[in-house]
Amino acid sequence: MANTNALGLTRNDYKGGKSTLCPGCGHDSIANQIISIAYEVGLPQHKVIKLSGIGCSSKTPAYFLGRSHAFNAIHGRMPSVATGATTANTELIAVGVSGDGDSGSIGLGQFKHMVRRNVPMVYIIENNGVYGLTKGQFSATADQGQILKYYGKNELPPIDLALEAIIGGCTFVARSFSGDPSQVQTLLKAALAHKGTAVLDIISPCVTFNNSPNSTKSYPYGKEHEHPLHELELLMPDFVQARGEITVGDYQEGEIIEVELHDGSYIRLKKIDPDYDPRSRAKAIETLEEVQRDQMFLTGLLYYEEPRMTLAETVNITDTPLALLSADKMRPSRESLEKLMQSMM
Repeated sequence: MANTNALGLTRNDYKGGKSTLCPGCGHDSIANQIISIAYEVGLPQHKVIKLSGIGCSSKTPAYFLGRSHAFNAIHGRMPSVATGATTANTELIAVGVSGDGDSGSIGLGQFKHMVRRNVPMVYIIENNGVYGLTKGQFSATADQGQILKYYGKNELPPIDLALEAIIGGCTFVARSFSGDPSQVQTLLKAALAHKGTAVLDIISPCVTFNNSPNSTKSYPYGKEHEHPLHELELLMPDFVQARGEITVGDYQEGEIIEVELHDGSYIRLKKIDPDYDPRSRAKAIETLEEVQRDQMFLTGLLYYEEPRMTLAETVNITDTPLALLSADKMRPSRESLEKLMQSMM
């Protein structure tokens, strides 16, 4: 008999459809890690909404959590749909999957404003440096000087989407590599427990168009150059949506920092680089600029701070989700509307 989780479901119950991506694509590995952690923590699929835009990455929500809600938006517009869905129903657990083209080019403005508003969701960027769905053109995250067979040399500097998220006010920013499933799973679990926007920039090599050893988005480069900022460990009980203050202890060199998340779980960070503190925005920005210049590949939790109010809290949305309010609560009376209009004259 197959093993079941706290909800009585097997791992297969968290799968979606059969993948149509290229064999060996890093996106499929990420989908498998989502399936694994959702099964382990007992994620209630009926409370999950999967969101995506356009591109190879945006196809992947079809391959995991087949019993959840889903919305495939147009190119670069997934953050708008996520904003509306999570504001109308604050009980939803939102998981967005985007790509470097979807988030770094046409959707960059939407991405930045979603972060600024602190829309509560896990925002996964499957980053491969090319437009794989349209035959491998350079994306906004492509390496400067990179040469592709059919598109020549890229003369433009890359956009660092993790850096953009930190500058934009995101309180949880991490980077990982699809070839490191253990780290991906730990960061996904922590992101699910985070209150607000949690951005995970996952380097996910395109095995068809961008997998040469000299590309920083390739499997050979990732395997050879990956340098974790810290050792990651997550202690997580049953998955429970909760609210409460997050506290962070002192982080001395050689010690372990424990960050308590809202569901009662902890993410433990053991410092490897003695000068790196993921709670310092200035240090995170400085580090990302250094590694971009030196073409290093750092992974782990890049930046974390105590969560601020989500968009729904900022605009004082009612505790009962708007989607669950009765018609008489949603439709003000003629008298109340007239009173409102008079107050504005």
